[in-house]
Amino acid sequence: MTGSNIYIFQVDAFTKKPFSGNPAAVCITDSKMEEGWMQKVAQEMNLSETAFLWPSNDKSFNLKWFTPTTEVDLCGHATLAAAKILFSQNYLSQSEKNEITFNTNSGKLTANLIDNMIELDFPIEREVALEEYDELIRALRIGYSSIKFVGKNQFDFLVEVESEEKLGEIAPDHNKLAELTERGVIVTSASSLPSYDFVSRFFAPAVGVAEDPVTGSAHCNLGPYWKDRLHKDELIAYQDSDRGGEIKVKVDEQNDRVILGGQAVVVFKGRLYCANKLLIKDCVKVQL
Repeated sequence: MTGSNIYIFQVDAFTKKPFSGNPAAVCITDSKMEEGWMQKVAQEMNLSETAFLWPSNDKSFNLKWFTPTTEVDLCGHATLAAAKILFSQNYLSQSEKNEITFNTNSGKLTANLIDNMIELDFPIEREVALEEYDELIRALRIGYSSIKFVGKNQFDFLVEVESEEKLGEIAPDHNKLAELTERGVIVTSASSLPSYDFVSRFFAPAVGVAEDPVTGSAHCNLGPYWKDRLHKDELIAYQDSDRGGEIKVKVDEQNDRVILGGQAVVVFKGRLYCANKLLIKDCVKVQL
């Protein structure tokens, strides 16, 4: 790969069908690029996350995630998208074809290809219950009678509401949420359908994402949260956004890990088209 051949893909994650699930961009380079350049590319792609990949010396891959406005420390759907590209676009040797290790700001993460499913090995995130949350609830525009629990993990707030119907009715004040949060708010309820164990929505205006279609990293908290309530180690989740998406969740409390399973679809491949590598930091034009 040369400076004029940096490829970028768009992948719909946590879905079997194109134009559903959560779209992420995946940009693959020979070496680490300037973070300012990565931020410009993410802004140009204007998706909830863009993943940037470059190889490490030990056959693993370095991975960073950017929203249109900032870098984030953990992102599930863009990791799934990155794994989909590596597995499906001939970037791996025969010995590596079913397992990938990513080096990230959240430590080492792995992705395994099992049949048509990609499983991501992520750290558990646990919430701490909050006693003061009036401003948050007002920003979400939820009636207090609908609230069953409010907590916070290191990234996000977690709110359980009484029903899937109430979950679907939420129309938050995004400006107010952006003032109150560092990243986002997970809102969840038990599922009304037997095919799913729980449902959720995710709002992150503080990092430039009003509502995320499907949020893998939120399930690092949702998995153990619903395991404790439903007494199940393996759960099927649905994120109830306009695009929607399904996530299989396995909770491994002994090792403090969550396994997130999902499928993904490659939508398109493009190239960041520049004269040479010295000029590429100023180039964000995608040639399709």
